[in-house]
Amino acid sequence: MSDTQREAMEYDVVIVGAGPAGLSAAIRLKQLDADCNVVVLEKGSEVGAHILSGAVLDPVGLDALIPDWKDRGAPLNVPVREDNFYMLGEAGKLRIPNFPMPPLMNNHGNYIVSMGNVCRWMAEQAEEMGVEIFPGMSCSELVFGENGEVKGVVAGEFGKNADGTHGDSYEPGMELHGKYVFLSEGVRGSLSKQVIEKYGLSDGHEPQKFGLGMKEIWEIDPDKHREGTVTHTMGWPLGGNAGGGSFIYHLENNQVYVGFVVHLNYKNPHLFPYMEFQRFKHHPMVADLLRGGKRVAYGARAISEGGYQSMPKMVAPGVALLGCSVGMVNVPRIKGNHNAMLSGKAAAEAAIAAIAAGRSGDELAEYETEVRNGEIGRDLKKVRNVKPMWSKYGLTASLMLGGLDMWTNTLGFSLFGTVGHGKTDAEATEEASQHAPIDYPRPDGTLSFDRLTNVAFSFTNHEESQPAHLQLQNPDVPVSTNLPRYAGPSARYCPAGVYEFVEEEGRDTRFVINFQNCVHCKTCDIKDPAQNITWTTPQGGDGPNYPNM
Repeated sequence: MSDTQREAMEYDVVIVGAGPAGLSAAIRLKQLDADCNVVVLEKGSEVGAHILSGAVLDPVGLDALIPDWKDRGAPLNVPVREDNFYMLGEAGKLRIPNFPMPPLMNNHGNYIVSMGNVCRWMAEQAEEMGVEIFPGMSCSELVFGENGEVKGVVAGEFGKNADGTHGDSYEPGMELHGKYVFLSEGVRGSLSKQVIEKYGLSDGHEPQKFGLGMKEIWEIDPDKHREGTVTHTMGWPLGGNAGGGSFIYHLENNQVYVGFVVHLNYKNPHLFPYMEFQRFKHHPMVADLLRGGKRVAYGARAISEGGYQSMPKMVAPGVALLGCSVGMVNVPRIKGNHNAMLSGKAAAEAAIAAIAAGRSGDELAEYETEVRNGEIGRDLKKVRNVKPMWSKYGLTASLMLGGLDMWTNTLGFSLFGTVGHGKTDAEATEEASQHAPIDYPRPDGTLSFDRLTNVAFSFTNHEESQPAHLQLQNPDVPVSTNLPRYAGPSARYCPAGVYEFVEEEGRDTRFVINFQNCVHCKTCDIKDPAQNITWTTPQGGDGPNYPNM
């Protein structure tokens, strides 16, 4: 903690992040004890600003938290009516029938939603119950107590100069203290990362694995729109270069969510995930759907993919990790919001019981027990081998082995035990000399777009006079190491064009960080082979401002 003097406010529970996990925790705390003093701190300019619309939501989390959500007007308006799965080739497709798939893959009863709007609605429910929600309040530091426990966070620090000194308009922010602190920052949250490292929470667990999810919202020709249709694909264009696939969800108002996921354990540093996404849209099936339409938004986010065996210990003195701060995505289902909600509910129940017993600042072991042994654990344990099998054996073999394993797990056993992941995604990157460069076609400006043009559709904004929130441990490494050994992969793995190697005649190559383009996906923090880049929280409200749709 810095030497800056700050005022402090006291709460029962301090929650960092107004996503589905944090808001579920806030709501459940108030359901159990109306007098519980709860604050939620959100770095986006408003609740939902950093959540690009588009997901298929299993309502099991909402059912458990707010059983009458339909009567309360929750924005779950488009039930899934059709579920398609295709294996793509460059010019064709093969439909995989639904009947051989395990029951857990069925989307019947799920809804195509804007998670931004779901979270806005949840925030309204929480505020009606007396929860204080402060958007535009980045949490820049943890506050520790006398015994090494987490007792709070620093929020609302503004006005630093680019060099880190205090500017004329500097505001030191406040310390918000709680009997317990919940970190629901999403994937690779900066405070969660510190807690995991400080308390050794990953010790004894498999490394976390990640994917990069990129998404565009399109308005398409009404004649092509099929509200309630869900389509997933695998295969082309990635082939054997990387794991991953796509999703296309038809929601209301002639809109579709078009998304593409690239697993970040790819070996070839020449791979360009963003351009793989753009190339995907030129497949005849996708191009026919989108032609005549228009893209209205773009964004990207890392996805936790390690599953059950990669979840770190979730509690340390005074603090609990919720949702994607732990990694609760069911990879084959491409769903994690339901588990995030259930984790918030479980953390709240553990905290209320602890506070009622006169406890504070200790470990909420009951929360961890519920996550691992309860509904979340049962959901994730069934699919725990799908991702590592894909990584080890490739797409075709993993479809068969992973499908078999999901079926047997549905019956209560596994023929394979628990398969490990091994390397981190950064360690999986091989040197450029071992791989051929990949030639990508230029975007046509109609179906495919260059990165900077698309970033404009994320409505991202960062105050350029502030310190860069993307920090290099060693400023020489990008040019001295990553460029000659890995062909400068940061210039490709970033889906927002933040990093570039500038070559000018008569001058040494320079590494430039255009942090104002950052859409907060955190891929650089994950995939950089030297682990030289650290993503930190910019000042409050900065970043994407995804549309309310």
